[in-house]
Amino acid sequence: MAGFEATKAAHVEESEPLRSDANIAGPTADPVPGPRSESTDAPGGAVDIAPAAPAPSGDSPSRAAQQAVEAMYRTGGSLPRPEETRVMIVANQKGGVGKTTTTVNLAASLALHGARVLVIDLDPQGNASTALGIDHHAEVPSIYDVLIESRPLSEVVQPVRDIEGLFCAPATIDLAGAEIELVSVVARESRLQRAITAYEQPLDYVFIDCPPSLGLLTVNALVAGAEVVIPIQCEYYALEGLGQLLRNVELVRGHLNPRLHVSTILLTMYDGRTRLASQVADEVRSHFGKEVLRTNIPRSVRISEAPSYGQTVLTYDPGSSGSLSYLEAAREIALRGAGTQQGLPQQEQHSPVKGA
Repeated sequence: MAGFEATKAAHVEESEPLRSDANIAGPTADPVPGPRSESTDAPGGAVDIAPAAPAPSGDSPSRAAQQAVEAMYRTGGSLPRPEETRVMIVANQKGGVGKTTTTVNLAASLALHGARVLVIDLDPQGNASTALGIDHHAEVPSIYDVLIESRPLSEVVQPVRDIEGLFCAPATIDLAGAEIELVSVVARESRLQRAITAYEQPLDYVFIDCPPSLGLLTVNALVAGAEVVIPIQCEYYALEGLGQLLRNVELVRGHLNPRLHVSTILLTMYDGRTRLASQVADEVRSHFGKEVLRTNIPRSVRISEAPSYGQTVLTYDPGSSGSLSYLEAAREIALRGAGTQQGLPQQEQHSPVKGA
């Protein structure tokens, strides 16, 4: 019996770090508005519903994630689909603010809601490809071939396993030299835009994961889409350099893409236990106003662990606070862009991607 008690105590001590992603969206708000379970032994914060439990035997990760979606919005029905393809650029010149994590998890969330979503990995590190379980070694056809060799986008796009309706155009290490090679290419700023326009498969959303820089790859992304999504880490340094990104958005809008605008600001790595996070959140909301989503993404162990398994947090741990937060953020994005198609039947097909 003594041995059992010692083992039990050790198990409890090992489990405690898993609860470190229990955060709240603010002094009085939950990070995920809407119904959810909360722990009574974690004062002031919501914790992961199933921090370490694997999916039931026979259930695929996508099925478990789908059940989480259905449980969260049991009375709300499916999300409205956009009138035309929404091309969204996830950009921030500062690294480590959650660009790739935001890209893949928002895309997965919308796909689980029934949308057809394409993720374009424009970062030479290929982290978005890794997170979606897509091979991106040197021999794999990639977005580099699209930009430099004018290869059709349809020839490099791969379906994401476990999530129906989600696709990825991977990045390889070759993309690291693309900025130099693009310098001498005609119409270098619009290569990606033309590739997306020529893509014939119907899509509801295209998410472009940008590198942490403001070079030609990011400019290609800004020309290709209409909406800029800026993840901002809830720390002081995250606000530095944001002005340069906004100036670049204005330059591209004035000279290359008049439809471009900042549509969404998402606060990431939010820790409601710290005063700094609240101060940064208040400052961002006061400056950007309605562009800031109500939902904050908490600092979460599960979000960090998921890419090492080639999964999004939606399939890795569907009941975690990080998963539910991204589901709610995706819902906000979908409802903000809802048009007159809200009442159309779900099986109605969209037209091919239109130019941004």
